[in-house]
Amino acid sequence: MDNNTRIDFIYLSEQDMIRAGVTDMAACVDTMEEVFHLLHIGDYRMAGPNNDSHGAMIVFPESSPFPTMPKPSADRRMMAMPAYLGGSFCTSGVKWYGSNIANREKGLPRSILMFTLTDPDTAAPLAYMSANLLSAYRTGAVPGVGARHLARKDSRVIGLLGPGVMGRTSVAAFMAVCPQIDTVKVKGRGDKNINAFVDWLKEHYPQVTHIEVVDSEEAVVRDSDIVTYCASGEVGNPETYPMVRREWVKPGAFLAMPAPCDFDAGMEAPEIRKVLDDTGLYEAWYEEVPKPAHNVIPLIGVKFMDMIHAGTLRAEALEDLGAIVSGDSPGRQNDDEIIMMSVGGMPVEDVAWATVVYRRAVEEGIGVKLNLWEQPALK
Repeated sequence: MDNNTRIDFIYLSEQDMIRAGVTDMAACVDTMEEVFHLLHIGDYRMAGPNNDSHGAMIVFPESSPFPTMPKPSADRRMMAMPAYLGGSFCTSGVKWYGSNIANREKGLPRSILMFTLTDPDTAAPLAYMSANLLSAYRTGAVPGVGARHLARKDSRVIGLLGPGVMGRTSVAAFMAVCPQIDTVKVKGRGDKNINAFVDWLKEHYPQVTHIEVVDSEEAVVRDSDIVTYCASGEVGNPETYPMVRREWVKPGAFLAMPAPCDFDAGMEAPEIRKVLDDTGLYEAWYEEVPKPAHNVIPLIGVKFMDMIHAGTLRAEALEDLGAIVSGDSPGRQNDDEIIMMSVGGMPVEDVAWATVVYRRAVEEGIGVKLNLWEQPALK
């Protein structure tokens, strides 16, 4: 019997992605929760020798004899992020992540992302899709998963540093899981971004009756039930990263940090619970980069790894979000404990949310059908 060698796939533009539900944050939070369970039980694969690598990145030199070679400017990234995810997904794929903060001078987003979803058996493409919203929503959904299990149920006040894309999606996720939120404190770099965020918040979340623009990291943190730092910036010197000090943090606060952050000795104390979104991710990062690793990757989870290797933190003190989601480790245990969670972002999250959006698109006839070949020229 002849095999059918025809391969078709669909192309999904950003508008197609929106029509297919990529901005459905409540569904995205639920999807990410399933991802963390699959991470916990091991039904996944990412790159690297321990199957937990964030991806492979092109690094550009400070100086080059080739005048057309890109310079290593602020937030310059070109990387491929592949993964396979099992469970109800059983798909694979890769995100191409291009980023340069100078894009803003051209009226472009800092990051321009595309995602290829593939059949895990044949590796044939299922979809090629715009991934800026895909990536933004899956990133924001992870703090929401954390808040579902680790924030106080009566949380009312969000403190946000960085009202950009990541800030918006994180707030959207918190709103999806903490229905009593009615106050947002926000600090940004300029009036334009702050005003745009405030307008967005008023349009989408009228239940937020109090919006306060603050001018310091301390003001973001003080009296906030949920704190998130979402501001991008220069990497290399932790002394320049946004800070969290123990004296600022109220009893019962949940801190979800998907962006550069540092914390003082008071936050190192053993009674402050320290959670990683995926332990293997940080172990892989730590093996891959120069030390101290927090100078290279500005996330608090990477600082946790530096602390372990310096002997100031026991590895057993770190908790894993997947274990918490799966019920193998406790969620919030009382109203006064302070919990700090690092959010790293993983390609398995892209695979999961891309799969959900792709399946919706197929069901609703969204996207442009493209043909790879009827029969391959080379066999």
